[in-house]
Amino acid sequence: MSRLEEVDLSARLSKREGKEQLEQAQRRLVHLRLLLGGQIGSGELGPPLCVLFEGWDASGKGGAIKRLVDHLDPRHVRVAQFAAPTFDEKRHHFLWRFWPVLPGWGGMAVLDRTWYGRVLVERVEGFATEEQWRRAYGEIVDLETTLAAEGMILVKFWMHVSPEEQLRRFESRRDDPYRGWKLTDEDWRNREKRPAYEAAVEEMLERTDSPAGRWHVVPGDDKRWARVAVVRTVCEVVEAALVARGLDPDPPLSAATG
Repeated sequence: MSRLEEVDLSARLSKREGKEQLEQAQRRLVHLRLLLGGQIGSGELGPPLCVLFEGWDASGKGGAIKRLVDHLDPRHVRVAQFAAPTFDEKRHHFLWRFWPVLPGWGGMAVLDRTWYGRVLVERVEGFATEEQWRRAYGEIVDLETTLAAEGMILVKFWMHVSPEEQLRRFESRRDDPYRGWKLTDEDWRNREKRPAYEAAVEEMLERTDSPAGRWHVVPGDDKRWARVAVVRTVCEVVEAALVARGLDPDPPLSAATG
């Protein structure tokens, strides 16, 4: 069974459960974010945190990102979205355009679409040669391994939805004048190529799941469940990374000074 086939898309949370669990996870993330930023605890800057989002069109990436950063001070987190590379960006190595948004110590960045576009859309649509996208797996793992060696905490999400749920969301957007801008002709074309994209996703998950950055495949048919899972997972990965570094994720809460 493939990694995507193993995902339980029936996972659900009631409105009340979703609200309570999301608020709890968000409060925990605020604590961890302030700790990494040196705002509580010893006052020392913690390791940089970078959260990467990939997923199907209409899989809930935007809503999950909103809930992830909603309770954080905007001065303490950067959200960056990446679409198709510009003419100038194409003149450089495909990883070049991502460097400026990567966080330093004490910082946090959230990337809406990432360098994995090389082995997903660029592979399927023929925007990269086969030699280029096959080489990219090793280049990406090398990049993430280097970042992790320098201390970065990487959290990687694939937001997964069923074809049926994706179609329902497409039709809902199409019929809503305030959300219609989210749906493009390209989205419909990509949907027709789902088998090719599934093959690309499976190979990406297999070849780039490494100690430097593990993949978290999130069932997204229920938005409440997915949003809680995202925030909770980020908290769990940060907590584990701090403990592995010999740091206390729950130090005394006196405000940092200096």
